Formats: sequence, structure tokens, C-alpha cells
Amino acid sequence: MHINLPEKRYYGIGEVAKAFDVNTSLIRFWEKEFDILKPKKNAKGNRKFTPEDIKNLKFIYHLVKERGFTLEGAKTHLKEGKKQSLDTFEIIEKLEGIKAQLNKIKSQL
Repeated sequence: MHINLPEKRYYGIGEVAKAFDVNTSLIRFWEKEFDILKPKKNAKGNRKFTPEDIKNLKFIYHLVKERGFTLEGAKTHLKEGKKQSLDTFEIIEKLEGIKAQLNKIKSQL
């Protein structure tokens, strides 16, 4: 899944939810369930996600929504083989980006 977000330091929860095409409540739920998500909160309690949080959200989305893991299965998968599975996910993500660019070039011809 290719997420289209501009390059910024912090993203609001609405931007993130729209990019992933999910409800904001799901993002808040995943924040409580997964320890690797740590968005910054201001005095009003608004969540601001860093690019590192977005990367972790992409990985969680991939595990839960695309590969069909349960939440408990995704948690154990993150704890056991995080480095290896994260490297594999990054490779897949780069290849999907290249594929999207090639399809864009193909449509322009």
C-alpha cells in the first residue's frame, strides 16, 4: 500500500487516517494496543505523528489489514522478529513505489 503524505515533521491524526483510509478511532486504538506507536500530544491532547510513527503504522496496517494477522499475532510478530520482518517490509514498500512510478510512466506514454 502506497501512502501519499507530504514531507512534514508532524502529521495530525486526521491526515494519517485519511491517508490510510481508516477511521481516526482505529488509529487511536492501535496507539493503545501497540507499544511502538508513540505520537506526541500537545496540551489539548491532539496527537501529532512523526515520520517514524507513520512507518510503524504502515507496518501494523500491513500485518493486520493486508496479511490478516490478529492483533495478538501482530504484537508477537513485532516482538519476535521485528528487525527481519521490518527489513522485508521496507524492501516490499520500495518495490511497490517503483512499480507505481513505472505504471505512471506507462500511462503517460
